[in-house]
Amino acid sequence: MKENRNCIMKFRATKEEKAVIMENVHHALREALANCLVNADYYGRQGITVIKTEDSIILSNPGNFRIGIDIALCGGVSDPRNGTMLKMFNLIDIGERSGSGIPNIMRVWHDEGWETPTIVESTEPDRTSLSLVFIKTSDKKQAINKKTSDKRISAIQIQMIIDYLMDVPVARTSQIADLLQVSPARARALLNKLVKDNVIIADGAKRNRVYRLKS
Repeated sequence: MKENRNCIMKFRATKEEKAVIMENVHHALREALANCLVNADYYGRQGITVIKTEDSIILSNPGNFRIGIDIALCGGVSDPRNGTMLKMFNLIDIGERSGSGIPNIMRVWHDEGWETPTIVESTEPDRTSLSLVFIKTSDKKQAINKKTSDKRISAIQIQMIIDYLMDVPVARTSQIADLLQVSPARARALLNKLVKDNVIIADGAKRNRVYRLKS
């Protein structure tokens, strides 16, 4: 299995500590791939897929778990569909007989502060997918907070435009940009949204276009 370079994060740690951390991640990735292969239903529809993006890996195989997902997450129970294949992996120190593979993956992701891996089972055809995301939980929260903050700012700016147009008959994009202290492109985007929402009306060609409140 080719090692995933996207797993390499910036750590404030010694070289030895970094080596241990990356070995744990690589071991978890090997376990995930082995789990996908030994639990696949090779008589089922479709095949095994491994989709790699910039910040995630999704492994999917035909067939569902032979034990419940909750039991697999707890560990201690193993019922691989392809036992002989698992024995072959064991010979090269890959694959867990005791059913600890999934819990180990969850532990490594938790230790790294990444989003919790998700296991999804689907039917028609039966498939199991494991999603491994290399995004810090704190980064996701910051992204959500930024998105929420941007929405609030847009709402305030839109209200400022409406209030302004209640005082003046018409306004150009440049006037709105000056009012909001934003670029003409940003002002135009807000005005277009208001036009689309039927709050204001645009009159005239591009250079001479003015905006007014809808009666």
